[in-house]
This record gives sequence, C-alpha cells and structure tokens, in this order.
Amino acid sequence: MGLPGQAAHHKMAPLSRITELKEIDITSRNPKKAAVLSLFYPDGQNITKLLLIHRKDYKGVHGNQVGFPGGKMEAGDESLMQTALRETEEEVGVLARNIEVLKELTELYIPPSNFLVRPYLGITKQQPIFLKQESEVEAIIEVTLSEYLNDDAIIDQKLTTSYAIAIDVPAFKLNGFTVWGATAMILSELKEMLTHALKP
Repeated sequence: MGLPGQAAHHKMAPLSRITELKEIDITSRNPKKAAVLSLFYPDGQNITKLLLIHRKDYKGVHGNQVGFPGGKMEAGDESLMQTALRETEEEVGVLARNIEVLKELTELYIPPSNFLVRPYLGITKQQPIFLKQESEVEAIIEVTLSEYLNDDAIIDQKLTTSYAIAIDVPAFKLNGFTVWGATAMILSELKEMLTHALKP
C-alpha cells in the first residue's frame, strides 16, 4: 500500500492551513529539517499503545502542545531517521537500539515554525520504561490503539493559537488531551494506514 499522503493530512487540517500550503513555495523558504517518531509498544497487559508527549509551556510556536517525540536535525545526525531515534531516546528514554523503524511517512511542512518534518513509524516489542526529559516534556501520554482508531476520537474545536485567534480546528481527543495541527495531520495518515492493514 502506498502512503495516503497529503489527502490524509488535509482531513485534520484547518481550511486556512490547506489554503496556505497550496500557495507556499516551500523550497524558497529554506525550511529547517526535523523528524518525529510514532512509536507503538505493548503495556504490561500486552495492550498495544501509542506514545505521545505533552510539551512544556515554553516560549515558541509548539509550547504546551501534544506531539510525538522528535525535533530538529542536528549536525551529528547521519539521517532524519537517526534524528527521530535520537530525540526519542533523549525525550522519553526509549533506547534507539530497542526500536524497529517500520516505515517512513509523508513529510509535512509547518509554516509557523518553518520546519519540514519527516515522520517515522516504529515499534518496540517490550514495554518501555519511560524517563522523560524534564526540560522538554511535561507529561508522557500513553494512548491505546483502540482509542486512537475509534472515529469518536475525532472532534472539531475552536482554538486560539500562537498565530491565529478562534479558528475551527479538527482534532483528536486522546486521553483527555486535544491533539491538533501537524501532529493530528500525521495521526490521520497513520490511522488510514493502520485501518487498511487491520481490515479482515
């Protein structure tokens, strides 16, 4: 199966973002490269879970938001996949050597921060012992696969962000957290892939 790509992203993007992305010449903006990891793992009852993090409320576009572990590519990183694994190890303590990366997902441009993000899908076959990076991570969020794939988890919410006031935003409601923006767009592509793969 090919990647659902931008069509899946757009299902969870505000209309203003879709319009903006169509008009932008991304290359001319010389975006910063970043990578994130969608990590699935078993808990103590062997229930499949997805890892998200609640970021600290720092000054910046993505402060106090829910996202995946990940971040900016650094000079020592040999690839964006290594960036995703390094950042995951730093932010939540899951060792890179224990993670199997299964697939590269569709890259996504984030206009407010000028990041071009490459998501990866990974698994670890053992229950992780999380160690959050106190300077970056407010909380570790463990979402069951069944909650994530439930269509009732998708909502519409009016939000005020660092770059827009009172905009209607499609979002996921997971573990009581509202997950929107680039993270929701990546979750949308991932959900389409998993739903297709899990069909009997």
